Formats: sequence, C-alpha cells, structure tokens
Amino acid sequence: MRFSEFLRAAVLLSAGSATTMAAVVVLSATRNYEDVLVLVSVGWWLLATVIGLRLEGRGHDEIARVMAAARHQTTLPELRPGLTLINRLWLLLVVTIVAGVVGVFAPEVPSVATGFALLVAIAWRRQGNAVEAIEERDAARFYVDRTSPFEPIRLVRTPGFGGAFLKPEQRAATDPG
Repeated sequence: MRFSEFLRAAVLLSAGSATTMAAVVVLSATRNYEDVLVLVSVGWWLLATVIGLRLEGRGHDEIARVMAAARHQTTLPELRPGLTLINRLWLLLVVTIVAGVVGVFAPEVPSVATGFALLVAIAWRRQGNAVEAIEERDAARFYVDRTSPFEPIRLVRTPGFGGAFLKPEQRAATDPG
C-alpha cells in the first residue's frame, strides 16, 4: 500500500471512529438525560480540534525520519491494502470497539476516546499530500513494508520513473510560477 494512501486512510478511519464513538456518547447520554456529559464532551471535542489544528504541521519530522530510513527496492512490494490497514491500525479498531461497548454503560469513556481520534484525524489530514509532494520531487514512491503489528512502521522506496505523478490540474495548483 502506498504510504500517502495509508496516511489518508488512517485519517478517514480515525474520523469514522470518532464519529461512531460520538454517536454512542450522544445516544447513551440522551437515554439517561445527562446534559452535563454532552456539554463537557462537546467542549472536549472542540479542544481536541484546536489541539489537532495546532499539531498539524509537527508530524513532518517523524514522517521524514521514516521516509529517510526506507529500504530501496527496484520492484513493487506485495500490495495488500486491507491487511496493511489492519496490521498498522489494529489499535484504533480495538479502541473503537471497546469504547463503543463500554460506552453503553459509561459514556464518559467513548467521549474521551472520541476527542483523541478527532485530534489524530485533524493533525494528520495533510500528511498524505506532503508525502506525495516528496514523491514528486524525488521521483520515487513509498510503500508500507510488511512488519509485525507491534513493530514501528517501515517503508520501501521504489523508483518513480521521472516524477510527474500529480495530475496536471494538481501540478498547476502547486506550481509557484
């Protein structure tokens, strides 16, 4: 799976997880008529949004380190996007399921988890575009390498055959001239 696509999928899955857990919180809180919980939750979610916006540009150093350590390879790696997503984002799946189940009895748990999932989704929302820009500049493609779910992510770098991966309208939008 291409690294830029993985980052976009991680953002969408984090946002979907946050939406699911927020629905559990709202349904559980309205069932028990807990107005304070809803107001505190919304406040936390707004704070998480602001924090995510502030952290948005700070993940570049870690992503640059992972990309710099990428293993060079001349052939495409085995592409298994579903397995890659489950392998790398299993913790998000577990947290979503556990928070959803616990949220029926204690809606505070998914309320807190929603804020963190929202924070991650907002903070990472432009990382996929940054990786694509680096691929365009370096005429390379980065793919997520197969690793254990408990190991840090590793990448494989393949030749990109001269760059110009962006669509013409995207290239024109990013061209400074």
